[in-house]
Amino acid sequence: MDAEQFKQLVAQLKVGKKLPDAIYFHKDAFDEAPKPLCNFIKTVAKALKIEESQWNLVKVFKKDFRLSLLNYPKFYQDAYPALEQSVNVDLVKLSHRITNYQGQGNPPILHRKETMLPENHPKVEEFSLITQEGEAAGLYANPRLIGFKQTWERLIAKHGYELVDGRLFRNSALTSHDTEEQQIDRHKTALVRHELSAPMKNLAKHGFLNGDYSIFDYGCGRGDDLRELEAHGLDALGWDPNFAPDHDKIHSDIVNLGFVINVIEDQDERIDAVLGAWELADKLLVVSAMLANESYLAQFTPYKDGVITSRNTFQKYYSQAELKGYLERVLQEEPVAISPGIFYIFKDKQLEQEFLQNRHKRHYQWKHLTAPKPTNTDNARILFTKHTELFESFWLCCLAYGRIPAESEFTESSKIKEIIGTHRKAFNLVSNWFGLEEFELAAKMRKEDLLIYFALAMFDKRKPYTQQSNDLKRDIKAFFGTYKIAQIESKDLLFQIADTKKITEEALLANNYLPASKLEYENDIAHSLTFHKKFLDDLSPLLRIYVLAALQLYGELDDIQLVKIHLTSGKVTLLGYEDFDSTPLPQLKERVKIKMAEQGVDFFDYIVAEKRPLLLNKIDYIDETFDDYKKQKAFNKRLQLVLSNSNNAEFFLNRTSLYSILKKSHVSLKGYSFYHSNN
Repeated sequence: MDAEQFKQLVAQLKVGKKLPDAIYFHKDAFDEAPKPLCNFIKTVAKALKIEESQWNLVKVFKKDFRLSLLNYPKFYQDAYPALEQSVNVDLVKLSHRITNYQGQGNPPILHRKETMLPENHPKVEEFSLITQEGEAAGLYANPRLIGFKQTWERLIAKHGYELVDGRLFRNSALTSHDTEEQQIDRHKTALVRHELSAPMKNLAKHGFLNGDYSIFDYGCGRGDDLRELEAHGLDALGWDPNFAPDHDKIHSDIVNLGFVINVIEDQDERIDAVLGAWELADKLLVVSAMLANESYLAQFTPYKDGVITSRNTFQKYYSQAELKGYLERVLQEEPVAISPGIFYIFKDKQLEQEFLQNRHKRHYQWKHLTAPKPTNTDNARILFTKHTELFESFWLCCLAYGRIPAESEFTESSKIKEIIGTHRKAFNLVSNWFGLEEFELAAKMRKEDLLIYFALAMFDKRKPYTQQSNDLKRDIKAFFGTYKIAQIESKDLLFQIADTKKITEEALLANNYLPASKLEYENDIAHSLTFHKKFLDDLSPLLRIYVLAALQLYGELDDIQLVKIHLTSGKVTLLGYEDFDSTPLPQLKERVKIKMAEQGVDFFDYIVAEKRPLLLNKIDYIDETFDDYKKQKAFNKRLQLVLSNSNNAEFFLNRTSLYSILKKSHVSLKGYSFYHSNN
């Protein structure tokens, strides 16, 4: 085999962890790799007298005639296995170098194992959960710190976690509990935190830590969350049988049961903890738990309905669906999925409706671009001019609701009554003054938002409430006439997300009306539509439901910039980039694939910063509302010229490979500017 044949075979690989300069894949993926390439790799190993047992991972290079045989003997056993031996083979020089790490205290370790196996491998889901934990804990924020065992362990400890049997532990604990079978050391699961826990971060994000609500942390561990909340002046208390056993259990607006039910081995006691926390919650209970799959649990000693860890702690792991079902059975309430392993259960049903309605509600922004329309009545014109501030405020209220507000919905209703009589007369006045175009658009947006709200409620199998809030009742009457009609229309809309033909039609239209987007084709057939999350609210109701239904399995788009709708497979991909808004070439940091039909979420992380794929066509996803639009437009024109002169055939580039191309073209890059270089 020569270098060109090798390069062609590597390019055909559809399996493995694909980096800009190389591809890593496990021997168990050989069946899905080109057979001539696999035979060649085995021949090289045999020629070098490298036994089969001395390597299980191979690294093939895209540009160079090189490969490496890597041995991670505990690839399947350890969450982050250590490299024992590497054999680097230069097929041009016909030389090789063996490096042995056995016995070293700080060997290189492996992350993202799921990317090196076939997608249908039984271990992929388990390995993906391990990677997901590390990402959620913030361990991949600085990829320079994760490559070696000791550095990785220090990083885990610094973030307030501990690695137990390959999984990250950061749990509150309940009292040690003796049983006839075994004594469980629950107190060992309460670890020191250096930042707010994930459930508390979610509460802050949704505005529940703004000072309006009292907080009680049920099973607060060492109280790290409480110290931070108290530092912000919040009314926050907690109880823990190991670390705060003398504290009272206090009724509060919000109760957090954070990673507690995982560590209770007695099922009745576990139920008692959930019910006890629920009893204390006046408005909202937040429950979080650790997630894992069956293949991961198989390596532990079973104990009751969970497992015993190597530190003699009990752990009951859940799947997302199992946790939701458990909470439904215990509380007889419908949990709201916030993120993997975190659920809200509302006791205050009006607060729940407000949360669900506002979660995806758009807000019409009054631009006041049109000139006032003259009225035919001098008295009306004088009346408006005399009370301009009041009537403009009323008009904004009409736009916010998309309908004429009730007296209780406008704070200065008494003044309206005194000046003109009724809200209807006030509306006739202001609509005649400003025109109906903006109001009709606001009403259309509000009706679409309500349709989406009711449709998502059905998607989540939420039982409709017999008693709606007064605001919602007015909305239903104004926009649908009856609640039954609202349900019928929203149900029809929801069922359309399974109609691939309709989704494709809507996507083709969206590609024309969105401020910026990219429609991709496969074999001349529309395959996917990608756009910036900023334009999500501009989509048609059907496409919004398509995306928002997927997000119910994932959570919020905090660290995501681009959304890709797969038109025929029922999938949505989320793409998160480093410094998207401040650099012309953002680096791909995170990719998430949501499979709605399977109710599954796959996470793909790009750890090494220098090797993260660059977004070469950022200009396709932004418009004039982005601060750097003009600079980006000029940048991309110059970049296209440089790349067209480089004969670069790669599908994507990383920072290292791009700088290599620029150097060959005698060009350097700083920010959005290109400079000629003599070097």
